[in-house]
Amino acid sequence: MAIKSISIVTPCYNEAENVQELHERVLKVMSSLYEFSYEHIFIDNASTDLTVEILKEIAAHDNRVKIIVNARNFGHIRSPYHALLQAKGDAVISIVADLQDPPEMIADFIQKWENGYKIVIGVKEKSEESPFFFAVRKFYYNLIGKLSEISLIKNFTGFGLYDQKVIEVLRQIDDPYPYFRGLICDIGFERAEIQYIQPVRRRGFTKNNFYTLYDMAMLGITNHSKVPLRLATMTGFAVAFFSLLLAFGYFLYKLIFWNSFTLGIAPLVIGLFFFGSVQLFFIGIIGEYIGSIHTQVLKRPLVVEKERVNFD
Repeated sequence: MAIKSISIVTPCYNEAENVQELHERVLKVMSSLYEFSYEHIFIDNASTDLTVEILKEIAAHDNRVKIIVNARNFGHIRSPYHALLQAKGDAVISIVADLQDPPEMIADFIQKWENGYKIVIGVKEKSEESPFFFAVRKFYYNLIGKLSEISLIKNFTGFGLYDQKVIEVLRQIDDPYPYFRGLICDIGFERAEIQYIQPVRRRGFTKNNFYTLYDMAMLGITNHSKVPLRLATMTGFAVAFFSLLLAFGYFLYKLIFWNSFTLGIAPLVIGLFFFGSVQLFFIGIIGEYIGSIHTQVLKRPLVVEKERVNFD
């Protein structure tokens, strides 16, 4: 019987404090699963610290560790997705470098995969991070779940196992700026969900900021929902109808109380700012969709690689 292979994929950027421990914990788990061979692919997004040097030192002593170094920082969406497409294992596991995805869950993922599931994912039941940020993320998942045309998974970050058949489907999609969490739901393979408590980051700092979180949120909405566009149209009709009724009411009131009724400047100013803000909001929404289309049309590569280590 042929030995099944597992590819473990880890995106990293300035994670010099964590990659050594992650490698050791993954090695410990996989050493207990002796019936599987494995490779551990690190894709570095042009780190400015010692991440690449540490990874090369690890790879020099363990040829199962493979490294892709990007020519520049290609962002938190394109780089991890590119690494997944390079994996050749019968199953591919995505796990982040900051140790907030527990490596010990790899064994549970593989067991579910062996039971026939093509997709096995980790879903955050709780988090040891700031309650505020967890609440914000929970609100986002609830919002995008209501807006989306497909059923999305709440509290799912991409941490999980994906059969090579799933990866082949992703290769065929050929999306230059993919919303991976949505694609996994869109593909439609039967999946297993394993809940876990997300540990707090112990070393280093999160690389997410307001812009990256906003980018991910808008990507999820524009890729999987037309609701904002429909909402813009319906709001336009509703506001126009309300404005017509209001204008007709003022007209009648003026006819009845011609000498005593004066409109004044306040309603005009308030109405102007209200309609202006509504227009700007929905112009922004339309701009997000146009930007998404622009990205698709350009068809740029996910990343440009600077070098590879330990690849055949």
